[in-house]
Amino acid sequence: MFNNRAHSEDRVRRFLAEQLPARRHLDTAPVTIEAWEVPGEPVPFTEAKAQNYSPIEVGARWGRPWSTLWLHVTGEVPEEWISDDERDVELQLNLSFTNMPGFQAEALIWGADGVPVKAINPYNQYLTLEPGTTSFEYYLELAANPNVAGDWTFAPTKLGEWESAGDDPIYDLTELRLAWRSKVIWELEQDVVALDGLMRELPEESTRRQDILRCLDDALDVADPDDLHATAKDAREVLRRELDKPANASAMTVIATGHAHIDSAWLWPVRETVRKCARTFSNVCWLLEHYDDLTFSCSSAQQYQWIRDFYPELFERIKKHVASGRFIPVGGMWVESDTNMPGSEAMARQFIQGKSFFLREFGIETKDTWLPDSFGYSGALPQICAAAGNTNFLTQKVSWNQYSVFPHHTFWWEGIDGTTQYTHFPPADTYNCQLTGKELAYVEKNYKDKGRSHVALSPTGWGDGGGGPTREQLAAGRRAANLEGSPKVEFSSPTDFFERSRAEYTEAPLWNGELYLELHRGTYSSQIRGKQGNRRSEALMHDVEKWSALAARLDEAFEYPYDEINELWEKVLLLQFHDILPGSAIAWVHRETEHNYEGIAERGEALVEKALEAISRAHGNAGAGESTGASEDAVTCEESDGSFALNNGHVFARIDGDGHLVSLRESEDGRELLAPGAKGALLQLHRDTPNAWDSWDIDEFYRRVGRDLAAVGPVSVEREGGAVHVRATYETRTEGVHTKEKPYPGAPSNGAGSRITLTYVLAPGAKGLEIVLDVDWHERKKVLKLAFPFDLRASHMASEIQFGHIDRPIPVNTLDDFGRFETCAHRWVRVHEGGQAGAAVSLSNDSSYGHDVRRALREDDGGTTTIVRATVIRAAEFPDPRAEEGKYQMRYSLVPGASIAEAIDEGTRLNQAPREIDASLVESALARIEGDDTSLRIQTLKLAEDKSGDVIVRLYESEGVRGEGAVVIPGAKEIVAVDLLERELTADSVLHYQAQRAEGERIEIAARPFQIVTLRASFTSTP
Repeated sequence: MFNNRAHSEDRVRRFLAEQLPARRHLDTAPVTIEAWEVPGEPVPFTEAKAQNYSPIEVGARWGRPWSTLWLHVTGEVPEEWISDDERDVELQLNLSFTNMPGFQAEALIWGADGVPVKAINPYNQYLTLEPGTTSFEYYLELAANPNVAGDWTFAPTKLGEWESAGDDPIYDLTELRLAWRSKVIWELEQDVVALDGLMRELPEESTRRQDILRCLDDALDVADPDDLHATAKDAREVLRRELDKPANASAMTVIATGHAHIDSAWLWPVRETVRKCARTFSNVCWLLEHYDDLTFSCSSAQQYQWIRDFYPELFERIKKHVASGRFIPVGGMWVESDTNMPGSEAMARQFIQGKSFFLREFGIETKDTWLPDSFGYSGALPQICAAAGNTNFLTQKVSWNQYSVFPHHTFWWEGIDGTTQYTHFPPADTYNCQLTGKELAYVEKNYKDKGRSHVALSPTGWGDGGGGPTREQLAAGRRAANLEGSPKVEFSSPTDFFERSRAEYTEAPLWNGELYLELHRGTYSSQIRGKQGNRRSEALMHDVEKWSALAARLDEAFEYPYDEINELWEKVLLLQFHDILPGSAIAWVHRETEHNYEGIAERGEALVEKALEAISRAHGNAGAGESTGASEDAVTCEESDGSFALNNGHVFARIDGDGHLVSLRESEDGRELLAPGAKGALLQLHRDTPNAWDSWDIDEFYRRVGRDLAAVGPVSVEREGGAVHVRATYETRTEGVHTKEKPYPGAPSNGAGSRITLTYVLAPGAKGLEIVLDVDWHERKKVLKLAFPFDLRASHMASEIQFGHIDRPIPVNTLDDFGRFETCAHRWVRVHEGGQAGAAVSLSNDSSYGHDVRRALREDDGGTTTIVRATVIRAAEFPDPRAEEGKYQMRYSLVPGASIAEAIDEGTRLNQAPREIDASLVESALARIEGDDTSLRIQTLKLAEDKSGDVIVRLYESEGVRGEGAVVIPGAKEIVAVDLLERELTADSVLHYQAQRAEGERIEIAARPFQIVTLRASFTSTP
């Protein structure tokens, strides 16, 4: 046979690209359209319906960026179209779509009764009318969301704020009409798409590929373009000979679950996410009601709550599908948060709030943690998931690694305490799978665990900006259900996948520690105001709960603010979403974030004040002040040769005339920790021009171009309240640097220069030398580091994470080590040299999370310098071209000779606000830990969520050793160990403790390294 393969394949391509789309619809009919433009922010349906509408024509220009246009659409269905089983009547809308769903204009169709019906997006441009419909009336809510991403060139954009986005309309009403759709032509199109997609992934010389090609040739001979509706059925019969060939016996199975990853804010504000959820979920409900095989998995309790509160009819519709098992809550978190930066209790609260919502609203307990898009995963997460009752974990983000390739797709993930979660990375390497032939072939080729495991999960549907699955994706899944040459596809739930995978893959490999993402490292330090707001809010919520719990125990008349605490936590948790807290959203999002943190601070401080007043009334201790435990040594400051020596008996430091730290010791006669001849507290300015993803990324080559900032003017010394303050000022501007052209009017300029005042503070009795940076920042594409070169040969850096710390190697031996050049830590990092006393130092901070640590060998003395640097601030231009502009204050602290316990203490001191109250009241009236040198620490004190008045004590082993001690809860009748949802642990719980129950007010604890223990105490009376 002559080889005309390429010619025949091109014939199929043109049939799909031109002939089929032009003949899908047998006829069209016009509709009547009226419009009302919303003058500002979106309005509810009832308000929109009551407006005066004016005629608008197809082809009209509409929609300045971020605006809303309402259409009132009415029409009659042509009589000959009614009750035809072979054809559908569809309302079709095109808003000049040019991009994927979620990144441009969208619409929601409302019934005249105010009930959402279905959404419109680029791959979902229709509403199929119910059979027998003769006339109709709809209201269409059109959102003129701009394409902020553009062509992903990461150029500065003015579209990230309403005020700067412009007033000119950006869309056309390209199409709005009725269409008479041929069902058989559409089905033929799906048949051809499925076979063509499979064929093109098979080897050119394979028999199967040639069989499919000849079958397609034969079918196209039968399909008459001039009468496609009449001939499509026969053409489909020809294709059956290849579509009916069953899959190979060894074919893997792809469990497809409908999905629509919706970023709770990103290239759109939160208010638009609320509407995106309504649009996507109405689409999903419509599909569930018209296609029996679809299941849909959806995370984020916050998004369900938005629907409950703003779209109650849609929420009731969702509840029915949840009850039938087809709309599947997954994840059990409040939002798909970042997991690197949220603090201990906040990370726990993501699960407490999320799982409680699903239990309360649906009667469902989710077991699978669902985080497909977060930027790396903390080593504390497996235990937190398990403590919430979860057993399985899903993500795919680590497939984005820049350098190393993760070795597994299915494995056991072991956290820092030894707790494990059964984990799966979908081998499609996407959470937006389309079930194309190309994707399915990639799944089988890419799956790293084949040979042991034959099943994988594929979240299927359009995501990021929402959209969800389409009827075309469902058709693709059906055709690949049992098809030779392809993996088998089944629509089912994540729970079904995990159960089948666990049963088959009984000896899955084990991965220990964090799942570090070799990308998006700049998110640890982008949008510093948001980072500071998060840190202060977490500390404030700790105080709100602790002092309110103490007030409730001391004063029976005090009403514990359960509801307000939950409301505040929900606000904090939303702002930890993985494009808000990381600083990778548009300016609109970050402006609102700062405003929300201000509101949290105001409300939270009011709650603390109310609790402290109640404690004072009950116990008379207001104004006593929290004890720091520090002895009052005087601080000395001696000047010689232009340098200043500070000493308080615990810390000795010398600052030279340029404001640099040139000596740091645990005491005046202690070991020198600064490297010979080196200078610390160096402000180092680097060029920061990542190849892509500006706010997200910091690329390793940034380190090659940078300079140390020089002091401007003399160093000053002052005494304030017994402490010594040494100040120096630095500027970034140098001769020859000029302001570059602004990318658009109102954009920030480069070259104006920034000014940083660095103040050393040594207070009486302090264990650490505090360093305060007052920054007036006006840079673009720069990153500022604060550097400390220590005379230590440190092999690991310890970084605080949730409920413990993680040790990361400093030497760069492997590709993994090379890729880990910027890391996340919470309140402190620590480096040490072996087990020598005093041969250690910790660096605490109150503002940011990014750090880098590296070693350098010294030629002159053969020693090793370990350089610890905190990332102070960045200046990316996309997606917020004004990111970081303005004034900031950041605080750091160096503790020479620091143990892990001292590093924790200093990190806590730097972040937790001092309160005017006797802290010993907490131990005497609420809870305390007893034991010699115990490493157990109380993390959280609060009252139980069920409003019973029971006290919840959450503690953890903090130093990575065996932790033993006793927890005393004064006045307790009984103490039981509980999970994060405050349910008593049993042998059937995901977690269980040796000491699960104790009568009275004392319970003995023996915790493994980094173990989290949550206790619940009931009472007979107040103390």
